[in-house]
Amino acid sequence: MQKKTKTPLSREVLTQFLQVSPFHLWLDLQFGEITDEGLEIIMPWRPEIVSIPEPRQVVHGGILASLIDLAGLYAVMSQGGQPSGTAYVHVDYHRQATSGPFVAVSKVLKIGNTLSTAETSILGPDNTLLASGRGGYPRATDKFY
Repeated sequence: MQKKTKTPLSREVLTQFLQVSPFHLWLDLQFGEITDEGLEIIMPWRPEIVSIPEPRQVVHGGILASLIDLAGLYAVMSQGGQPSGTAYVHVDYHRQATSGPFVAVSKVLKIGNTLSTAETSILGPDNTLLASGRGGYPRATDKFY
C-alpha cells in the first residue's frame, strides 16, 4: 500500500528536473505515460551506449542500470515523494539490449517517511523485458522543490 506524503508533481515540473542533468540530456530522455502508480521514461537508441559493437551491437549494462535508477527516482517524485538521491539499486539483466528505443516502466511500491521504493522494468522496442530492478530513495531532509 502506497502512502502519499506530498502532492504529486506535474509533468511540466518533472520535465524541468529531468532537463537539469547533463547526463539525462545526453540520454535524450522523455516522459511517456504518467499514472497514479508511476511513470514511463523513453530513451532513444544512441550509438555511444554500445559496449559490444560486433557481431551485433549490445548496450552497456550501466546505461540500463542508470535508466532503472533514474526512472525509480522520478516515479517517486511523480507521486509526491521527496527523494534526495539513491540509497540502493538492484538490477537483473534478462536479455541483451540490441536495439531501441527503450521504455522504463516504473511503479512506486511505497512512499515512506525516510525511504521510498520503486520497481522498474526496461522494455525493448518489441516490448521484450531487457532488465528490471528495484531502488530505494531516501527522503530529503530539506525541501528542494
